[in-house]
Amino acid sequence: MYRIGKEEVEALQRVIESRQLFKINGGDLQEVMNCEEELKKLMGVDYALLMTSGKAAMICGLIGLGVGPGDEVIIPAYTYIASAIAVTAVGAIPVICDCDETLTIDVADVERKISKYTKAVIPVYIQGFPGNLDALKKLADKYNIKILEDACQSVGGSYKGKRLGTIGDVGAFSLNFYKVITTGEGGVLFTDNRQIYERALIQHDSSAIAFFGTQLDGVTEPQFCGNEYRVSELMGAILREQLKRLDGILFDLRKNKKILMDELKDTFEFAPSHDIEGDCGTTLPLRFASREESEAFTNATGFGSPINTGKHVYTNWTPIMEKRGAFHPLMDPFKMEVNKDLNHNYSMDMCAKSLDLLARTAYISISPDWNEQDIKNVADKCKKAK
Repeated sequence: MYRIGKEEVEALQRVIESRQLFKINGGDLQEVMNCEEELKKLMGVDYALLMTSGKAAMICGLIGLGVGPGDEVIIPAYTYIASAIAVTAVGAIPVICDCDETLTIDVADVERKISKYTKAVIPVYIQGFPGNLDALKKLADKYNIKILEDACQSVGGSYKGKRLGTIGDVGAFSLNFYKVITTGEGGVLFTDNRQIYERALIQHDSSAIAFFGTQLDGVTEPQFCGNEYRVSELMGAILREQLKRLDGILFDLRKNKKILMDELKDTFEFAPSHDIEGDCGTTLPLRFASREESEAFTNATGFGSPINTGKHVYTNWTPIMEKRGAFHPLMDPFKMEVNKDLNHNYSMDMCAKSLDLLARTAYISISPDWNEQDIKNVADKCKKAK
């Protein structure tokens, strides 16, 4: 969490004093509804759905795309495990591919992993790093596969001037405590496709949309049994205030990252970027010639390496690597007959390129609140460790 204050406290107060905490109510505030309208305007999309988590948004996005048993979804080797679990949650199989030098999905390896079963691909903008979206969109069009953008770690970021999460068929944000802006927990789905939106609407709140308010007005998709990812007015109120902070946070992150890069450019190699201007600025990735050099640097400075981030590296996705996709075997996509010929031939070394890049990378987390002396102190620590 970067910035939060009295404005969020006052937003919660106005909701509590209204006594209208439920999303669907007859009050004047309508925090969630207004928040979704503000999200649509901010992102330049036709539809936005606020829900309980980024993973929920990805699940709803996959449902919206019609992904299910018999389908493969390609995901990168470096992403939070939720990206993979969202795929198994809809009965499909995650196919794991390498990352490129930017630590985002390697489009060339995506093409190598495409099969007759491939339904979608999930580019992940880890640490706010934009992916190679021009190439990915061209590939998706060539093979008629869908793109679900996992923009959970890149809230507000962009690629060639367009917000991440709005470039593919559907996108997902996370709003948990560790993201650019936060509601503690939360997520958002974005799309311009009416059918995807309607299916996601039903999936995210199937037990209530038919019984509260007019949420089904104009919906033509048949109702089905989905889940309950509905949020309260409290979350909507907090997010409305956080949205006002977003571009200021990004401006300061990017500014401080650029200053630090200028300080270190003659001493260190940086991991490349597909769009450094659209990068959220949360993280400066330093690239070393060997794992040993990276480890020596992180040991000397206390900075981290992405190889050690646990559930963000595919080798640590225990239930995926051990093929336990659901508690009940009849609901486990790895045990479904329709999925028996799909690509779930996982091994610990199947994405060796990604593991090498991750091991040779060190991360410096950027603060939007650093002053010039703070940045100089960080730069001096890095140079001393070199």
